[in-house]
Amino acid sequence: MKPIQLLRARRRSGHWHWTDIAAYAYLGLGVILMFGPVVWLVLSSFKTQASLLEFPPSLLPLSQQEVRIAGFPQPLPLFAATLDNGERRELAQIRRIGLIAQMVDPADPKQQYRVATAKLAPVRHLSFMTSNYTEPLQKFAFTRYLWNSVFVTMIATLITLLINSMAAYALSIYEFRGKTIAMLMVIGTLMIPITIILVPVYLVVTKLGLVNSLWAVILPGAATPTGVFLLRQYMLTLPRDLIEAARMDKASEWQIYWRIVMPLAAPALAVLAIFSIMWRWNEFLWPLAVLTKSESFTLQIGLNAFQGELQTQWNYLLAMTVVSLIPVALVFVFLQRFIATGIANTGMK
Repeated sequence: MKPIQLLRARRRSGHWHWTDIAAYAYLGLGVILMFGPVVWLVLSSFKTQASLLEFPPSLLPLSQQEVRIAGFPQPLPLFAATLDNGERRELAQIRRIGLIAQMVDPADPKQQYRVATAKLAPVRHLSFMTSNYTEPLQKFAFTRYLWNSVFVTMIATLITLLINSMAAYALSIYEFRGKTIAMLMVIGTLMIPITIILVPVYLVVTKLGLVNSLWAVILPGAATPTGVFLLRQYMLTLPRDLIEAARMDKASEWQIYWRIVMPLAAPALAVLAIFSIMWRWNEFLWPLAVLTKSESFTLQIGLNAFQGELQTQWNYLLAMTVVSLIPVALVFVFLQRFIATGIANTGMK
């Protein structure tokens, strides 16, 4: 009996082996390790700035509960206070002087107490600060940054698919002298760090007058050696008889590339599209170098605006980080089925 059939038989019979429990425990631990930080990020994005700086931190977005009392213009924070006689009451804090807090009973505003701060515990309630999402979109032009990122990602991905597929078509279908050397040179560029070519590429972009233009972010990385290698490996598996038959029917090379090879290479193109979207959406170093005007910032550069020299607005930063993760997550959810099949057919390990 196959292992999968044996496991199903155990489930139906209600008999579980210790290996089944260990497997589910291992998978559960993996889920926690992978999605735990994401859950913490999403929940923390709804916290106030004060709640994010508290220690020990809390998982849920809890905030200080406040009450309005007649005679006081502003809402007062609510605390669980332990009085000198050992009685516990919920009191509102009027003011704090050193280690002594002046408190008032919300049920009887005329009754006031002086309680040591060590005997006070804040009363908290679950509160989601949706203003962490709405205020940056209104005050910091994040809608403009979001549109810039979408434009750069979409246009760069289309150009990358076109250029890389053309190069892969030539390196997989054509036979010419130096073909292997050309492929080795393409793959060899993977070993060159971006920091080495950053200054030369910046000088070229400056000479072309593309600084502070979104095209300065799009064009330099249009051709990627990873994409060329992935598509070439996939195109090598295409039947040559089909291409030769198209040539015998007097189809041009462009027609063969566009009408035959590109539709057959759709799984590999989908994989490259996913990778390109993730690369371009999360790109930070190169846009930071060529974009200096705020109206040209991408979303990742815009997130840097919340980090000042003296203070970091963590509540806004976490909220906008969640916003920046949503498009990539949606693309991965809808196209992730192409990753396994596309990579498996390209021969990549």
